[in-house]
Amino acid sequence: MVEILIVAFLILMIMGVPIAFALAMAAFAAVGLSGRYPLVVVVKEMFTGLDSFPLLAVPFFILAAEIMSTGAISRMLLRFASQFVGHLRGGLGYANILTGTLFAGISGSALASAAGPGAMMARMMERSGYSKAYAGALTISVAVIDPIIPPSITMIIYALQDRNTSVGSLFMAGILPGILIAGLLAAVNWWISRKRNYRSGEPRPPLGDMLRNTGAALPALLLIVLIVGGIRGGVFTPTEASVVAVFYAILTSAFIYRGFTLSDLWGAFLRSAIMSVAVLMILAAARAFAWVLIIEGVPQAMADAVIAMDLSPIAFLLMVNLLLLVFGMFMDPLPGVMILVPILAPIAHNLGIAADHFAIIVIVNLTFGLMTPPVGGLIFVVASATRQKPSALIRELPPFFLAALASLLILTFVPALSTWLPQISGFAR
Repeated sequence: MVEILIVAFLILMIMGVPIAFALAMAAFAAVGLSGRYPLVVVVKEMFTGLDSFPLLAVPFFILAAEIMSTGAISRMLLRFASQFVGHLRGGLGYANILTGTLFAGISGSALASAAGPGAMMARMMERSGYSKAYAGALTISVAVIDPIIPPSITMIIYALQDRNTSVGSLFMAGILPGILIAGLLAAVNWWISRKRNYRSGEPRPPLGDMLRNTGAALPALLLIVLIVGGIRGGVFTPTEASVVAVFYAILTSAFIYRGFTLSDLWGAFLRSAIMSVAVLMILAAARAFAWVLIIEGVPQAMADAVIAMDLSPIAFLLMVNLLLLVFGMFMDPLPGVMILVPILAPIAHNLGIAADHFAIIVIVNLTFGLMTPPVGGLIFVVASATRQKPSALIRELPPFFLAALASLLILTFVPALSTWLPQISGFAR
């Protein structure tokens, strides 16, 4: 069954079949051709994969992000970020990074961040004299921060696959890694801006304007505190936090920032519904795919093989990094988490690797796959939003990918970056 599953999946991917259909059809092929189980078991596993209360957080966080990006909140965050860094050499690049990092604390989806405020920033950079391809490549790189800083849809799915973690602990674990990645991207922007002489055309705004911009951005920034603080304080669960985020986004967009109409709300509902269906279809199909692997004993066989190699924890993490970087080039993060975490997390636990540390390694690794060809979803989203060829963006990405690799190595060798905040906040198990 495993051979049929893998071969069918690879053939379907080469043919260009969408990932959700490729996973489901491979599972049907494996079960049907083996004749050992009725085909209805695949359908059952797909439904079982979605029969989870925490998964309700996925469509609600997607909806909150759509509302935030539709209303004036994105513009307020952009104005707030630009006032601190916009006057520097390469200032709009820094503003792109800072705005994307702030928006990551509101959204939970890299694609939503890239298509919304990211695309807006890329167009502003182009009008200010930056290379169109460079602006797009920077936007792609900034968007990968979104699933790492809470709230994160990928973290919600991960917590469902590994009982040694929780959504709250993963939310806290992602904050410092997200800031680290943003800092390294800023270093790349500094180097390229000096090399290409990307200068700022705007002076620092007066103190009064800075205070007004900060006050205007505070309601949007408070959403981050509301989500993380509410979960930490036990006021609501992560799933309930997603609903609170939607209502807060509607209230702030409609009554504080104004300009948010019923038509905008309908459009946000429609886009989030389409994106939610796509995400949930992938999760259902990945559950059926993973079931075939589990029923055939693949996780246990891999665990036995790794244990027999007698690897140290660091050697194991380096091996996992290499595996996931290659895996992420061909598969989106969500099915990657569904398929690989049940296999790899128990091995990491047996080797004494902290659950939150290993989770961040997996999530960061698979998220970087969104910026690498041939599948890299962010490349095609930004190419469409900025109206340029994916090949032009790919040529500008290597410096940013090197920064991503550097952050991954730092996170691998410094586990405290992933474990310190969960420990001091009381989330660590």
